[in-house]
Amino acid sequence: MKLNFKWTGFYLNIFFLLSTIFLMGYVGTNENQPTSQQENEGFTNAERDSVLQNIETLPGFEIQKIYEVPRDQQGSWVSLSVGPKGHLIASDQEAKGMFRIKITDDIDEQKVSTEELIMPISGAQGLQWMDDYFYVNVNGKGLFRMKYDDESDLFNILEYLGGPDGGGEHGNHALIKAQDNEDLFLVNGNHTPPPDFTSSSILNWEEDILLPRNWDARGHARGVTAPGGYIARINSDATDWHMVSIGYRNTYDIAQNQHGDLFAYDSDMEWDMGMPWYRPTRLIHAVSGSDFGWRSGSGKWKEYYEDSLPPIVNVGPGSPTGLLFGKGAKYPAKYQQALFGLDWTFGTMYAFHIKPEGASYSAEVEEFLSGSPLPLTDAVIGSDGYLYFVTGGRDKESVLYRVIYTGNESITEADSFEEDPRAKEARELRIRLEAFHGTQDPEAIDTAWPHLDHPDRFIRHAARVAVEWQPVDEWAEKAMEEDSPQARITSLVALARAGSDEYRERAIDSLIELNFESLTPMQKLGYLRAASLMFMRMGNPDDNQRSEITDILIEQLPHNDVRVNTEAIRLLVYLEEPRVIEKALALLQEYKAPPVPDWDSALINRSEDYGGTIMEMLNNPPPIHKLEYAFMLRNMAHGWSIEQRREYFSFINRAAEQGMGGNSYSGFLERMRDEALRNASEEEIEAVSDLTGVSLNQTPDFEIHPPAGPGRDWTVDGALAVLNEGQNSNDDESNDELSFERGRSLFHATACASCHRMGGLGGNIGPDLSSVSNRFNRVGILEEIIHPSWSISDQYSSYMVKMNNGDSHTGQIVKRRDTVEIYTQNIDQPPILVARDEVSSIEKAEISQMPPGLINSLNPDELRDLMAYLMTAGNPEADVYQSEDEDADSENDEELEETED
Repeated sequence: MKLNFKWTGFYLNIFFLLSTIFLMGYVGTNENQPTSQQENEGFTNAERDSVLQNIETLPGFEIQKIYEVPRDQQGSWVSLSVGPKGHLIASDQEAKGMFRIKITDDIDEQKVSTEELIMPISGAQGLQWMDDYFYVNVNGKGLFRMKYDDESDLFNILEYLGGPDGGGEHGNHALIKAQDNEDLFLVNGNHTPPPDFTSSSILNWEEDILLPRNWDARGHARGVTAPGGYIARINSDATDWHMVSIGYRNTYDIAQNQHGDLFAYDSDMEWDMGMPWYRPTRLIHAVSGSDFGWRSGSGKWKEYYEDSLPPIVNVGPGSPTGLLFGKGAKYPAKYQQALFGLDWTFGTMYAFHIKPEGASYSAEVEEFLSGSPLPLTDAVIGSDGYLYFVTGGRDKESVLYRVIYTGNESITEADSFEEDPRAKEARELRIRLEAFHGTQDPEAIDTAWPHLDHPDRFIRHAARVAVEWQPVDEWAEKAMEEDSPQARITSLVALARAGSDEYRERAIDSLIELNFESLTPMQKLGYLRAASLMFMRMGNPDDNQRSEITDILIEQLPHNDVRVNTEAIRLLVYLEEPRVIEKALALLQEYKAPPVPDWDSALINRSEDYGGTIMEMLNNPPPIHKLEYAFMLRNMAHGWSIEQRREYFSFINRAAEQGMGGNSYSGFLERMRDEALRNASEEEIEAVSDLTGVSLNQTPDFEIHPPAGPGRDWTVDGALAVLNEGQNSNDDESNDELSFERGRSLFHATACASCHRMGGLGGNIGPDLSSVSNRFNRVGILEEIIHPSWSISDQYSSYMVKMNNGDSHTGQIVKRRDTVEIYTQNIDQPPILVARDEVSSIEKAEISQMPPGLINSLNPDELRDLMAYLMTAGNPEADVYQSEDEDADSENDEELEETED
């Protein structure tokens, strides 16, 4: 048993006591423990059967509001599970506890009672009931389980099982039961160190980034390295940890289908929007031995890399939370077989309709329900056959809902979906190859080798990983002499990952022997990735090899596939080939419409509340592919002419002026420019000084006026009363009083814009507020403004690290096995390294960088204008800014159009 001595206060005392008892060989019971109960008389059938106005769902489905969580007593719920006797169990995000929910549906009314589990445990983001134990993955603490006593209907034993102790919203996440035995699958976010695993399906993971990386321009996840987020398999007492899949950002939940395949819904880094390394939220088939390539900052792998895999589907912007299959639901077959994914930011629950495709799957994406605001956190299929979901997170109000089906389709239990026999055969082949992952087997090479050139990437991947695990001297020669171009590329990737520098020269020659021109685009990408892995892991080519490779790649530029251009330029810059400058600059000057993400317009334009950064980016798309060429060229120190240098820095300025992106967009451009200048000569720096001395942040093109006042010390209740007074006014001219221009001016005059962006303008210290009303109602927004330290996102929070000798350090932290790295606000400063055994405590800094009282200079009318600006996402066409006369004119125009039709 491991003890965590960093707990403080009440929880520390109880946990220490229980842990001591366990160590002495005793068992603590709570047969007579008190329970903290709260009963909700519930809603009448008329109330609970009505469709809630702020939530939309598909025809035939209805949303029922089950329970409003008292935030001051039970917190903000972020995880939900089904426990013993079919009752729901939920956990607060912080320290309010865990709660059992009992729901009784009578003829006339519904009763809901909740009781707190009297255990020193809270902050769970992973819950799973299995074999008389309730397993709990506690954020920042690790893995626990509670023993259930059926006779008393109580949990009466608490065990600490150990495991990684990540922290915050990128820490310990979901648990699910494995279908094939009594194991559990566990997922942790990218701020959680890897476990002391006993076995793994992944061999020798590294960063594997060929060119120098830029950490996030605002410092998020600095120092966090591979494996990033990961999925592990553990036995029932957590003594065996097996790494299954790595390379996630912050997957919150996972799910398993009837074939035993795992699925994950991974998050994006919205600050990266507009940069070539941005990856949208995506549904992933988490196969054995996979690395999906999340690397911090600019280092994210491409999905076409031969040593990685593509997602099932790219979903778009969002913050994924819960994930579950509809099996067991009293729904039509289509939705029993659907995979439901929850998005916290945009209040959307998707139904992913998954179909077998080769050895993996494809998916159609359908919006199942949505609301604004509707911060979805988790969902389960209840014992009554209905889907329950809960909202909350970051100290926001939580509500428990359920979804019932009232349509006419059959809700009998659905059989497994029919599939093409070829897909079944492909899946079975993949699984047979995956049996060799993590083990040495004399049959592995003969079984896997014929599939190294398989056109299905998932089969090819399974075969490569199987080969990597076998003794290298048994297959290295075979790899370097392979006749099939694809099999040679695949096996050389394996050799680079598993071999040593003794094979470097011959492996590089083997790659060069391939006729690059005759390869397909995917094979060319595999060739380029194989070369990169060899150089990173085995060592650089000799002069003759370097000359041959650079000649081959220069002849390929420009290629009609931008992916080939990207990887060829990456290698040429790494090899310091000066001819790449002219080739890459020609691509920068080539006119091509910037790529625009194919995101669902219904999601982006759901209501007048939505606008902001993403819409600005879609309307002003940045030159993403060209930015990648420029990003790589920043490393070239030699071979430039003055004209080429000016052309390069002019492009960066145009990208800042004409394109829009996420919060880190301008910061990345500035760092790109700064690093290119560090690689320039004194003569070049002087020649481009007129281009490099300008700010890359966009500035307002309208006048900003200070508040007129007089102000007051605003409270949430006082501000809400003023807003309600204006909203409920019977004055026919009340809408005319709201001024878009004054609200926009006040957003900048009150210093909101010094840290936050709205509509593409403002600072990038705090979160972008362009979609704030999709996540928070007016009360939530007022609380954020008036009490900014109440709830601080992990992306903006710091930690206080106190040392045994009395010293302390503050910053963002990365926990290693034996050390803690502390990153200060100075992004160019190296981290402070301290030994973990010298740390007495690590506590989250509870003070926001945002000062309180920013709106205290506003009078009531100005407060209304500022709040209207925030609630409408800075949209001057929103209804609140339209007079009744304008509305009437609009209706008359519509009637006239209908008449003309």
